[in-house]
Amino acid sequence: MLGEMVFRSDDVAPADRFDYWREQVVGSFMPMEVLSDHVTDFAVSQRIVDLGAVRLRTTEHTPMTLRRTAQLVRRSDPEHYHLSLATSGSAKVVDPGGDAWYGVGDLIIMDTSRPHHVEMDSGESQDQVRGTGLFVPRELLPLPAKGVEKLINRPMSGREGVGALLAQFLTQVCRDSGSYRPADGPRLGTVALDLVSTLLAHTLDEDTLAPETRRRTLLLRIQAFIQQRLADPDLTPSLVAAAHHISLSYLYRVFEDEEATVAAWIRRQRLERARRDLADTALRHTPVHTIAARWGFPRAADFTRAFRTAYGMPPTDYRNEVCRAAE
Repeated sequence: MLGEMVFRSDDVAPADRFDYWREQVVGSFMPMEVLSDHVTDFAVSQRIVDLGAVRLRTTEHTPMTLRRTAQLVRRSDPEHYHLSLATSGSAKVVDPGGDAWYGVGDLIIMDTSRPHHVEMDSGESQDQVRGTGLFVPRELLPLPAKGVEKLINRPMSGREGVGALLAQFLTQVCRDSGSYRPADGPRLGTVALDLVSTLLAHTLDEDTLAPETRRRTLLLRIQAFIQQRLADPDLTPSLVAAAHHISLSYLYRVFEDEEATVAAWIRRQRLERARRDLADTALRHTPVHTIAARWGFPRAADFTRAFRTAYGMPPTDYRNEVCRAAE
């Protein structure tokens, strides 16, 4: 199996767990201040997997804040980039260059040479915060430092494209680390480094696109995001903007050349999905209100009113007319 170091707070007396974890953070990588509102019931587990020149780390822990001050940077700096993938919970990176938020499925790269602090929270679930991180020596990344600097603390998607390939690779290696030989570690590290480089280069290339091309690419990405979540009644323009790390006003500008606003586009897509279900004879015995709820209309009256406005008749009448024509 791959070489790895494991730490579990359950192996330490409850009264010593938080202090011992603070020592582990410093000893395993670099000096950091650790803060938490859950000192008395703190719980954490960590695995560091050896991939040659790069190291892979998975953590599961109680909400906490990691702070790296300028003084700590001066004391010790491994000169690494830290790529982090959130798998549960969310985090806010506070940085002199600007704050950033990232959640489940997002990737973000940080620089150990820059002061920052990261506030990690489990959200409303009150569950553990989980994440996977990759530590990469700066000199091994085959990209101009000025280019990488533009991407520091900038969330990137780990749900699609190159980001998804990288996220799947890291997750797979963590899950199956026992099936590899120690000699595989450096080879897997090379693959990880190539994927990180590809993701960063891809993101930098996107930044060089003409504004109109970038806007169109973002529009298509947003529309695909909406299509996948039409059943969620809480899908709103605000949620869409937050998921893509843009302001609500910028989201409106992205849609300003379309025939409908973002809210109207969401409503149109929901109505079209519901109309298709109502026209499906295999679903003729499914109640109209069930179909409405399936596509993000929890209130039957709201659905009926919107459907009549869009198609000129109530949904029940539409279904009856289509079914009669099919007989």
